[in-house]
Amino acid sequence: MIDGGDGRQHDGEDGDDLELAIEAVAAHPEPDGNLRVLLATSRGEIRGILHPCATAAGAAIYGGGALGGFEGPARDLYGRLADRLRPRISGLRLHYRQPGEFQECVLDVLAGVSFLRGVGAAGIALVGHSFGGAVVIKAGELSPHVAGVAALSPQLYGTRTVERLGKPLLLVHGMRDGILDHAASEDIYARAGEPKRLVLYAEADHTLVQAAGELDELLASWLPDVAGRAPAVGRN
Repeated sequence: MIDGGDGRQHDGEDGDDLELAIEAVAAHPEPDGNLRVLLATSRGEIRGILHPCATAAGAAIYGGGALGGFEGPARDLYGRLADRLRPRISGLRLHYRQPGEFQECVLDVLAGVSFLRGVGAAGIALVGHSFGGAVVIKAGELSPHVAGVAALSPQLYGTRTVERLGKPLLLVHGMRDGILDHAASEDIYARAGEPKRLVLYAEADHTLVQAAGELDELLASWLPDVAGRAPAVGRN
């Protein structure tokens, strides 16, 4: 089971029983106005970088691929985007405790949701790349506090029950992806419910670097719009 951060328990992708609780939070301010965050949990420490917005309740969580990290695809998309959007929404870039371990990474994202709610966030959008694309789809499915999910170059594993998501889904893939074929996003899109959107970049590979400018603009519009809508808790 995976704890969705709402006091209920939920089945994970392969049926294991998993729980995680945040036990303490530490934050260290950086010169650029961001905060280095450490979430001490019952399953280990989660590191994050918080880009705080003091004027709006919307927020986004950014999750990496199977190796974790804070940067994301397209040459540090996550840092670039979180700084750009800080006047409009808060951003939390997470590094997984156990990169590549699907259920553990889902728990980390759910812990990020709980942390953001604890500091006043309402609508929370999730962004993930590759392995992380499936992680955020599953986390969005499990947490009623997630307002929408953007999966970039996602893998299929972890998306088996995407039809349960019940909130906006944005899928982005490069048609020259030699690691995870764009057919993965097309498959997820076909099984997902509305509202959903699929964006394919003809010249982009798995990193989406060839479409970095277009991707920046797409997410800079989509994320504040979705995060600005508080989800209807209890619908899941």
